[in-house]
Amino acid sequence: MNKIAVPIPFAGSQIDQPRHVCAFFHSPDEEYRVLLPFIKDGFKTGHKAIHIVNQDQRQDHLHRLRAAGIDTAAAQQSGQLDIRTDTEAYLPGGRFDADRMISAFEQLASGHGTGEFPLSRICCRMDWAMERGSQMDDVIEFESRVNEVWNRHDDAVICTYHLGKFGGDAVLDILRTHPMVVIGGFLQQNPFFVPPDEFLREFRERRSRRNNSSAVA
Repeated sequence: MNKIAVPIPFAGSQIDQPRHVCAFFHSPDEEYRVLLPFIKDGFKTGHKAIHIVNQDQRQDHLHRLRAAGIDTAAAQQSGQLDIRTDTEAYLPGGRFDADRMISAFEQLASGHGTGEFPLSRICCRMDWAMERGSQMDDVIEFESRVNEVWNRHDDAVICTYHLGKFGGDAVLDILRTHPMVVIGGFLQQNPFFVPPDEFLREFRERRSRRNNSSAVA
Protein backbone atom coordinates (compact mmCIF):
# COMPACT_ATOMS: atom_id res chain seq x y z
CA MET A 1 0.00 0.00 0.00
CA ASN A 2 0.99 3.64 -0.32
CA LYS A 3 2.34 5.45 2.70
CA ILE A 4 -0.73 7.71 2.85
CA ALA A 5 -3.47 5.91 4.73
CA VAL A 6 -5.42 8.67 6.45
CA PRO A 7 -9.10 7.75 6.93
CA ILE A 8 -11.39 9.48 4.41
CA PRO A 9 -14.69 11.04 5.61
CA PHE A 10 -17.73 9.59 3.88
CA ALA A 11 -21.43 9.16 4.62
CA GLY A 12 -21.31 10.08 8.31
CA SER A 13 -18.25 7.98 9.10
CA GLN A 14 -14.76 7.31 7.76
CA ILE A 15 -13.45 4.94 5.13
CA ASP A 16 -10.54 3.15 6.68
CA GLN A 17 -8.97 0.09 5.08
CA PRO A 18 -9.70 -1.80 2.98
CA ARG A 19 -11.53 0.90 1.04
CA HIS A 20 -13.91 -1.04 -1.20
CA VAL A 21 -17.47 0.12 -0.46
CA CYS A 22 -20.87 -0.89 -1.83
CA ALA A 23 -23.50 1.84 -1.49
CA PHE A 24 -27.21 1.13 -1.92
CA PHE A 25 -29.61 3.88 -2.95
CA HIS A 26 -33.25 4.27 -3.94
CA SER A 27 -32.81 7.23 -6.29
CA PRO A 28 -30.21 9.41 -8.01
CA ASP A 29 -31.01 12.30 -5.65
CA GLU A 30 -30.24 10.11 -2.62
CA GLU A 31 -27.06 8.89 -4.29
CA TYR A 32 -25.72 12.37 -5.02
CA ARG A 33 -26.70 13.66 -1.58
CA VAL A 34 -24.26 11.10 -0.15
CA LEU A 35 -21.58 11.19 -2.85
CA LEU A 36 -21.18 14.91 -3.51
CA PRO A 37 -19.57 15.86 -0.13
CA PHE A 38 -17.11 12.97 -0.62
CA ILE A 39 -16.36 14.08 -4.18
CA LYS A 40 -15.93 17.76 -3.24
CA ASP A 41 -13.65 16.86 -0.34
CA GLY A 42 -11.52 14.85 -2.75
CA PHE A 43 -10.99 17.85 -5.01
CA LYS A 44 -10.02 20.02 -2.04
CA THR A 45 -7.62 17.34 -0.80
CA GLY A 46 -5.95 17.02 -4.19
CA HIS A 47 -7.12 13.49 -4.90
CA LYS A 48 -7.92 12.27 -8.40
CA ALA A 49 -11.61 11.68 -9.19
CA ILE A 50 -12.43 8.72 -11.44
CA HIS A 51 -16.16 8.42 -12.11
CA ILE A 52 -17.77 5.61 -14.11
CA VAL A 53 -21.37 6.50 -14.97
CA ASN A 54 -24.21 5.10 -17.06
CA GLN A 55 -23.90 5.89 -20.74
CA ASP A 56 -26.95 8.20 -20.61
CA GLN A 57 -25.93 9.75 -17.27
CA ARG A 58 -22.81 11.66 -18.26
CA GLN A 59 -24.38 15.09 -18.84
CA ASP A 60 -26.54 14.90 -15.72
CA HIS A 61 -23.47 13.88 -13.73
CA LEU A 62 -21.48 16.86 -14.99
CA HIS A 63 -24.43 19.16 -14.25
CA ARG A 64 -24.65 17.91 -10.65
CA LEU A 65 -20.91 18.37 -10.14
CA ARG A 66 -21.06 21.93 -11.48
CA ALA A 67 -24.10 22.71 -9.31
CA ALA A 68 -22.04 21.59 -6.31
CA GLY A 69 -19.38 24.19 -7.17
CA ILE A 70 -16.89 21.97 -9.00
CA ASP A 71 -15.23 23.47 -12.08
CA THR A 72 -15.54 20.34 -14.19
CA ALA A 73 -13.86 21.82 -17.28
CA ALA A 74 -10.75 22.84 -15.37
CA ALA A 75 -10.69 19.55 -13.45
CA GLN A 76 -10.88 17.53 -16.65
CA GLN A 77 -8.21 19.64 -18.31
CA SER A 78 -5.84 19.16 -15.38
CA GLY A 79 -6.49 15.42 -15.30
CA GLN A 80 -7.95 15.51 -11.80
CA LEU A 81 -11.41 14.49 -13.09
CA ASP A 82 -11.71 11.42 -15.30
CA ILE A 83 -15.27 10.51 -16.34
CA ARG A 84 -15.93 7.29 -18.24
CA THR A 85 -19.14 5.58 -19.27
CA ASP A 86 -20.00 2.02 -18.28
CA THR A 87 -19.57 1.00 -21.93
CA GLU A 88 -16.09 2.50 -22.08
CA ALA A 89 -14.94 1.09 -18.75
CA TYR A 90 -16.71 -2.24 -18.31
CA LEU A 91 -18.07 -3.24 -21.70
CA PRO A 92 -15.66 -2.44 -24.53
CA GLY A 93 -16.84 -4.45 -27.47
CA GLY A 94 -20.11 -5.10 -25.63
CA ARG A 95 -18.65 -7.76 -23.36
CA PHE A 96 -17.63 -7.80 -19.69
CA ASP A 97 -14.26 -9.46 -19.06
CA ALA A 98 -13.36 -9.78 -15.38
CA ASP A 99 -9.67 -10.47 -16.02
CA ARG A 100 -9.38 -7.36 -18.18
CA MET A 101 -11.13 -5.26 -15.52
CA ILE A 102 -8.85 -6.52 -12.76
CA SER A 103 -5.85 -5.41 -14.86
CA ALA A 104 -7.54 -2.10 -15.72
CA PHE A 105 -8.20 -1.22 -12.08
CA GLU A 106 -4.68 -2.25 -11.12
CA GLN A 107 -3.38 0.27 -13.65
CA LEU A 108 -5.83 2.95 -12.46
CA ALA A 109 -4.65 2.59 -8.87
CA SER A 110 -2.70 5.60 -7.61
CA GLY A 111 0.21 3.38 -6.63
CA HIS A 112 1.11 3.27 -10.32
CA GLY A 113 0.72 7.02 -10.83
CA THR A 114 3.33 9.73 -11.26
CA GLY A 115 2.64 11.22 -7.83
CA GLU A 116 0.66 14.23 -9.05
CA PHE A 117 -2.41 12.92 -7.21
CA PRO A 118 -1.64 10.97 -4.03
CA LEU A 119 -4.88 8.98 -4.07
CA SER A 120 -7.84 8.27 -6.32
CA ARG A 121 -11.49 8.39 -5.28
CA ILE A 122 -13.30 6.07 -7.67
CA CYS A 123 -17.11 6.08 -7.97
CA CYS A 124 -18.64 3.32 -10.11
CA ARG A 125 -22.34 3.23 -11.01
CA MET A 126 -23.25 -0.46 -11.39
CA ASP A 127 -26.75 -0.41 -12.94
CA TRP A 128 -25.41 -1.87 -16.18
CA ALA A 129 -24.67 -5.17 -14.42
CA MET A 130 -28.35 -5.98 -13.84
CA GLU A 131 -29.36 -4.73 -17.25
CA ARG A 132 -27.08 -7.44 -18.60
CA GLY A 133 -28.43 -10.09 -16.25
CA SER A 134 -26.64 -12.95 -17.98
CA GLN A 135 -23.34 -11.45 -16.79
CA MET A 136 -24.38 -10.79 -13.19
CA ASP A 137 -22.56 -13.85 -11.86
CA ASP A 138 -19.36 -12.72 -13.59
CA VAL A 139 -19.74 -9.25 -12.06
CA ILE A 140 -20.23 -10.68 -8.56
CA GLU A 141 -17.10 -12.81 -8.93
CA PHE A 142 -15.23 -9.73 -10.13
CA GLU A 143 -16.41 -7.67 -7.11
CA SER A 144 -14.93 -10.30 -4.83
CA ARG A 145 -11.68 -10.73 -6.79
CA VAL A 146 -11.02 -6.99 -7.09
CA ASN A 147 -10.58 -6.79 -3.30
CA GLU A 148 -7.11 -8.20 -3.93
CA VAL A 149 -6.31 -5.07 -5.92
CA TRP A 150 -7.70 -2.59 -3.41
CA ASN A 151 -6.01 -4.37 -0.51
CA ARG A 152 -2.71 -3.30 -2.10
CA HIS A 153 -3.66 0.35 -2.59
CA ASP A 154 -5.10 3.20 -0.53
CA ASP A 155 -7.60 4.43 -3.12
CA ALA A 156 -11.25 4.69 -2.06
CA VAL A 157 -13.69 2.83 -4.33
CA ILE A 158 -17.46 3.35 -4.07
CA CYS A 159 -19.66 0.97 -6.08
CA THR A 160 -23.21 2.35 -6.20
CA TYR A 161 -26.26 0.13 -6.67
CA HIS A 162 -29.87 1.27 -7.04
CA LEU A 163 -32.00 -1.16 -5.06
CA GLY A 164 -34.97 -1.08 -7.40
CA LYS A 165 -32.87 -2.65 -10.14
CA PHE A 166 -31.41 -5.63 -8.27
CA GLY A 167 -33.04 -8.74 -6.88
CA GLY A 168 -32.59 -9.90 -3.30
CA ASP A 169 -30.13 -12.70 -4.12
CA ALA A 170 -27.92 -10.32 -6.08
CA VAL A 171 -27.99 -7.72 -3.30
CA LEU A 172 -26.92 -10.32 -0.74
CA ASP A 173 -23.99 -11.46 -2.87
CA ILE A 174 -22.99 -7.84 -3.54
CA LEU A 175 -22.99 -7.25 0.21
CA ARG A 176 -20.77 -10.26 0.76
CA THR A 177 -18.09 -8.91 -1.61
CA HIS A 178 -17.52 -5.47 -0.06
CA PRO A 179 -15.78 -4.82 3.30
CA MET A 180 -17.81 -1.64 3.90
CA VAL A 181 -21.40 -0.71 3.03
CA VAL A 182 -23.63 2.36 2.83
CA ILE A 183 -27.25 1.67 3.77
CA GLY A 184 -29.75 4.39 4.57
CA GLY A 185 -27.15 7.01 3.71
CA PHE A 186 -24.66 5.91 6.39
CA LEU A 187 -21.34 4.09 6.08
CA GLN A 188 -20.55 1.12 8.29
CA GLN A 189 -18.30 -1.90 8.46
CA ASN A 190 -20.07 -4.70 6.59
CA PRO A 191 -20.91 -7.66 8.86
CA PHE A 192 -21.85 -9.74 5.81
CA PHE A 193 -18.45 -9.44 4.10
CA VAL A 194 -16.75 -12.74 3.22
CA PRO A 195 -13.03 -12.83 2.27
CA PRO A 196 -12.47 -13.55 -1.44
CA ASP A 197 -11.01 -17.05 -1.11
CA GLU A 198 -13.94 -18.25 0.96
CA PHE A 199 -16.59 -16.39 -1.02
CA LEU A 200 -15.34 -17.46 -4.44
CA ARG A 201 -15.12 -21.12 -3.46
CA GLU A 202 -18.70 -21.12 -2.16
CA PHE A 203 -20.07 -18.96 -4.99
CA ARG A 204 -18.49 -21.03 -7.77
CA GLU A 205 -19.83 -24.26 -6.24
CA ARG A 206 -23.29 -22.70 -6.04
CA ARG A 207 -23.03 -21.42 -9.60
CA SER A 208 -21.93 -24.82 -10.87
CA ARG A 209 -24.84 -26.56 -9.15
CA ARG A 210 -27.27 -24.04 -10.64
CA ASN A 211 -25.84 -24.45 -14.13
CA ASN A 212 -25.96 -28.25 -13.85
CA SER A 213 -29.58 -28.12 -12.70
CA SER A 214 -30.47 -25.88 -15.64
CA ALA A 215 -28.76 -28.27 -18.05
CA VAL A 216 -30.67 -31.26 -16.68
CA ALA A 217 -33.96 -29.37 -16.87
